[in-house]
Amino acid sequence: MMRGIATTSADNPDFARVVRLSTLRRTPVLAFDIAPDEAEAARLARLFDARSVRKMRLQGELRPEGDGWRLDAQLGATVVQTCVVTLEPVTTRVDQSVRRLFVPLETTGREIEVGPEDDEEIEPLGDAIDLGLVAIEALALALPAYPRRPDAALDPAAAAPPGAEPEEDEDADARPFASLAAMRDRMRQPK
Repeated sequence: MMRGIATTSADNPDFARVVRLSTLRRTPVLAFDIAPDEAEAARLARLFDARSVRKMRLQGELRPEGDGWRLDAQLGATVVQTCVVTLEPVTTRVDQSVRRLFVPLETTGREIEVGPEDDEEIEPLGDAIDLGLVAIEALALALPAYPRRPDAALDPAAAAPPGAEPEEDEDADARPFASLAAMRDRMRQPK
C-alpha cells in the first residue's frame, strides 16, 4: 500500500483509498497507483451487480491547482457482467481517462480556472480525497447498464404471449401496439 493513503472510510467500505489533505500540503505532486485486493474486488462485484471484477486499476497524479487539487488518471478494468438476453457472462473492458477538479466550497481568495471541459468533473473538496471512490464512480459510469453479448438476439416468439401468432412483418418493432389493435379487431368480430 502506498504510504499516506488510508484503506478505511466510513463513507466507502468497498474500496477506500483516502488521502488526507494535510499530507498533500507537503507534496507538490502525489503520484498514485491503486488496485483492489481480492476481497475488495469481490465487494465491488456485488456493488456493480456483476459476476466479478477481474482487474481494476487507477493510476495518476494529484497536483495543486489554485485552492484545490486536480486529479488526472487512467482507469483500467475488466468486469464480467450477466447478459440481459442470454444470462451468460459478458466481459467488459474499460480503459479511460479520469479527471476531477476538487475545489473548496468556499474559496479563500485565489481563483481557480474552470473551463467547459471541467464542468462535470468538479467535486467539492473536504479534508480528504478518496481515490477509491473516484475509481468506483468512474467505473460505474463506464459499465453498460444493460450488458449484452454481441451475438445475443431476442427471439420474438419467446417474448410473445402464449398462443399468439408470430408476426412476419419486419416493421413490427416499429409498431408496438399493432398486435393490440389486431387483438381488438378479432374480439369485435361476431362469433
